[in-house]
Amino acid sequence: MVMLKALVVDDASFVRDLVKRTVRQRFPVIETTDAQNGRRAQSLMSRTTFDLILCDWEMPEMSGLELLQWMRQQPQYEKVPFIMITSRGDKNHVVEAVKEGVSEYLGKPFSPDGLSRKIIKVMGPRLKAAMDRTGKSMGGPADAFKESATLLTQKREPATEAAPREENPPASPLLGPGVATPGQTPDQKPAARNQVSQASVRFAGSTLKSVVKDINLTEVRVIARRDQAFPGILDQAVVDVEIAEGQMARLNGYVHQLQAVDKRQDTDFVSVTIRFVDEDPKKMEDLSRFVARFRAANR
Repeated sequence: MVMLKALVVDDASFVRDLVKRTVRQRFPVIETTDAQNGRRAQSLMSRTTFDLILCDWEMPEMSGLELLQWMRQQPQYEKVPFIMITSRGDKNHVVEAVKEGVSEYLGKPFSPDGLSRKIIKVMGPRLKAAMDRTGKSMGGPADAFKESATLLTQKREPATEAAPREENPPASPLLGPGVATPGQTPDQKPAARNQVSQASVRFAGSTLKSVVKDINLTEVRVIARRDQAFPGILDQAVVDVEIAEGQMARLNGYVHQLQAVDKRQDTDFVSVTIRFVDEDPKKMEDLSRFVARFRAANR
């Protein structure tokens, strides 16, 4: 029996589906509706009252921050929980979202457990009461309900004292010191090529140290040493590329392919292909600029 309603807002359908699936599996009392940007979300929120908003930051037409600002000005949404799910994890953006009234902040890529904990925290006793009435468990890990009970009994602190912390801090550049392509030593890497191709690939709870071998508007292929923890097929990924000095484009994607670089069973390197899922024209423009620079440097 559905008792609560949540709105999932993200320009990437892949991410929306991940969020909706997690909510459906862990919290069957929550019904989900989705929107591809803030403008569409605003329209839906004007016609239906939602109990929870799960929203991306960077989207075309209306950003997550703009939606949050509008939402807090509506009497029916002044106190409705708003979880910002985004690859923007730097302190300035977190502080900005907190000032505008965000309830919690979740970094991409996120794990189902991480998302579940945030939902449990912001929904409080209302979610627990709804679950208790249906007699259903939280789903997922066996200790999910025990963990939720702990969170629900904690005293909620003011937002200024409990600013959300970044779950997936920005990683070091892929082409930083000590990372070499197959057949090279770290000292043999071309400096100019490294300068142009700075990027990082983040997964839920980990970063893959690797080098970019190829990139286009659809996907990126990186090479990484075998002795690291590798993601699984279809795992979420965020690819950070430097489009200008101090300016980063954060591209959402998923692991499309894992492949040994050599035919030998004891190969030292693995190729990872990540497919992009963003539909934001601004991100595609930034990616186009990076691809042009990358190809020019690798001629």
